[in-house]
Amino acid sequence: MTLSLLLGLALFGFVCSITPGPNNTMLLASGANFGFWRTVPHGLGVTAGLVAQVIALGLGLGALFRTYPLAYEALRWLGAAYLLWLAFKLARARGLGGVEGAARPMTFWEAAAFQAVNPKAWVIALTVATTYVSRDHFLLSLILGIVVLALVNGSCIAVWTAFGMGVRRFLDQPGRLRAFNVSMAVLLVLSLYPLLQTAELPK
Repeated sequence: MTLSLLLGLALFGFVCSITPGPNNTMLLASGANFGFWRTVPHGLGVTAGLVAQVIALGLGLGALFRTYPLAYEALRWLGAAYLLWLAFKLARARGLGGVEGAARPMTFWEAAAFQAVNPKAWVIALTVATTYVSRDHFLLSLILGIVVLALVNGSCIAVWTAFGMGVRRFLDQPGRLRAFNVSMAVLLVLSLYPLLQTAELPK
């Protein structure tokens, strides 16, 4: 992988990882409700899930999706349903450090598994595997691509979580916290529109 390709991947990963989406919305809300350190496993799970997707796609899953596009379509709609459920849970948040029915942040494994039904994550992984991983020296190129993406994605995740923690003091009043969590739930639902409109397999 050339230096220009690595820089291009870093820029692509930064833009996709720092812009609002389902993961960042949930990380922001988790940072505000549970604090930075309790949200760390959630953030690590997001990056791990994304890396696993790039590996799977680099090893041929992308070809499977192109052969059976209905499988990819089913993932998109399953992801949409799961996001709506998460938005409902978030909207019911009652106090800092707890959410009704699930008084804990998302775990590492839950966050990693969520990427399997997250349309934005699939688009990122597909683009990395098909555009930034060179067919020449494939294994080395794949490893370098994964390292760059993980570093960039992890850094952006930390920013969103820290921002959530930063507004935590402002949310010490029940009315403010309620409004914040409902707003995050609405943003989570709204994030579905562009994802479902543009989540197409790279050619």
